[in-house]
Amino acid sequence: MQKRAELYRGKAKTVYTTDDPDRLILEFRNDTSALDGERIEQFDRKGMVNNKFNHFIMNKLEEAGVPTQMERLLSDTEVLVKKLDMVPVECVIRNRAAGSLVRRLGVEEGLVLSPPLFDLFLKNDALHDPMVNESYCETFSWVSKEQLAEMKSLSYKANEILSKLFDDAGLILVDFKLEFGLFKGQVILGDEFSPDGCRLWDKETLDKMDKDRFRQSLGGLIEAYEEVAHRIGVVLD
Repeated sequence: MQKRAELYRGKAKTVYTTDDPDRLILEFRNDTSALDGERIEQFDRKGMVNNKFNHFIMNKLEEAGVPTQMERLLSDTEVLVKKLDMVPVECVIRNRAAGSLVRRLGVEEGLVLSPPLFDLFLKNDALHDPMVNESYCETFSWVSKEQLAEMKSLSYKANEILSKLFDDAGLILVDFKLEFGLFKGQVILGDEFSPDGCRLWDKETLDKMDKDRFRQSLGGLIEAYEEVAHRIGVVLD
């Protein structure tokens, strides 16, 4: 597949067009950002780790019946995907209290949430990704009621699959975000699933094994990412 023009440069990935109008190439870079992109650093191997991690997770979800945009791995840092019309809303599943939920409600970090919470956020860095609800999505025509219901259903299904995957690897899937798009009218899981977009804690020590290590200046970011990848069976080298 021939890479063509740069279509979009995000905080950690670059998207390229290809000679197929229905396919794109995602390149995972070594950039790591926090505070809506105000703080950015580079870490060796991060692009490779996240690319192979994402490919592994998307394949697991696809096998379990969650449609994804994944096509195939192209290189250590690149993957071929379907071109989606992205929905400008992030879906967040919370299994335990952490991050903004703790700050908003004053609950204890780590509180088990039963049933898990489903939150929606408008993708807009300038507005700091404000929290919205299903009514906003319908009123502002970000996504139809039926499509949003499918996004919610797929988010919970992904939670069931991935919670078990990580639990079997000695990890707690605390929370995660998903992004969806439309491909020929079908709701498809897009973007990525990596330690950049979820919270993972060690079951025994409760050590943070995700991007919070960068946000909170804990150190050992790539070592944690590689440890998680190793535990769930991602082949990095």
